[in-house]
Amino acid sequence: MFYYLTGELVHVGENLAVIDCGGVGFRLTVSATTLSLLPRTTGEGNIVRLYTHLAVREDALDLYGFYTKEELDLFRMLTNISGIGPKVAISVLSLLTPDALAEAVASQNVKLISRAPGVGMKTAQRIVLELSGKLAPIVSPATGVNVGTQSSTSMSSSMSEALDALVVLGYSRQEAQKAIRAVPDAAEKSTEELIKAALSHLL
Repeated sequence: MFYYLTGELVHVGENLAVIDCGGVGFRLTVSATTLSLLPRTTGEGNIVRLYTHLAVREDALDLYGFYTKEELDLFRMLTNISGIGPKVAISVLSLLTPDALAEAVASQNVKLISRAPGVGMKTAQRIVLELSGKLAPIVSPATGVNVGTQSSTSMSSSMSEALDALVVLGYSRQEAQKAIRAVPDAAEKSTEELIKAALSHLL
């Protein structure tokens, strides 16, 4: 029903974001990963876009929001696994970013996945079994960027190097990636230029 929502971020909470779209406030359940990528403040023209999934139940309509299309795709893959509903999928994506989940599945790190609230060892094993060999077309384990297409959202080598450098400096991969993408003409800049420009957004 909804592909994405674009509007002013007016409220955030635990696994919650509210976006004002033309005077209508949409309440979206979001992962900790998406929350970490949203603006630190609400209102005052903070326009965001979240990809959405509408879960229809007999007694409710629940709207879920995702900062990236990759995270939305993983959410849908998780909920297609027997025994895993939207709440558990959000729990997994709150513990692990898309690239971290891809790495965990590739390395069969069941123990790591089972740390997500509501996910036991058997469920984690099922996730690894069901998703093995299916994540490569969706996310790159190195950057979390879609590797199936060469679009404007993909990262150049200098952007990837700058991302790794910022992570070494202590920033989360999500924070660093967001700061790099905020740099104008990022793909055309050198690694050093990107690091300096990204730091100006992070400091």
